[in-house]
Amino acid sequence: MIDSPAAKRPIALAIFLIISGAIGLYSAFELTLAKFEVLENPQATLSCNFSLIVQCGKNLESAQGAIFGFPNPVFGLGCFVAPIAVGVGVLAGAQFARWFWIAFNVGVALALTLVIWLLSQSIFVLGTLCPWCMVVWAVVIPMFWAVTLYTLSTGIIPTSRSARAFFERAYGWIPIITLLSYVVVAVIAQLRLDVLAHL
Repeated sequence: MIDSPAAKRPIALAIFLIISGAIGLYSAFELTLAKFEVLENPQATLSCNFSLIVQCGKNLESAQGAIFGFPNPVFGLGCFVAPIAVGVGVLAGAQFARWFWIAFNVGVALALTLVIWLLSQSIFVLGTLCPWCMVVWAVVIPMFWAVTLYTLSTGIIPTSRSARAFFERAYGWIPIITLLSYVVVAVIAQLRLDVLAHL
């Protein structure tokens, strides 16, 4: 790891990774069960279908719901184990190498990229908001900010001294940054789908 006082064992980040990873894993599990239910009975009424707008059935049955050739939730079941493992490792005293943190950061950035694509497909193409999908979005967004600002603020990803100071300050603002990210998504969904009128 990086020789820096700022790079001390990130306990808060570790706890957050475990909690957010567990929430994401549970959401992926619920979506997987829903997919099994649809496969067994295409006419099944899913518990996550609340209205024409707020539902998971349409998403699960769409091409966007299986972009890797198999249901997306199965992919989530595997991927959400990673932040849990990293968090547990940090709490156990593991000192991960720079390349490991960078690789993990790249993985989280790819997860956010996928979430943004799925989010846009859901809102602009399918015209729905999948409840369990939204939970996944809700944990991946702050996970990206937390991991990225940690690696930038500690020098794991090399930056200038002034940039590093900026990222150190921004790290403390993650809740606000996350909230603003949620607001952007909520505004886009409302403008496109008029969600409030369909609750």
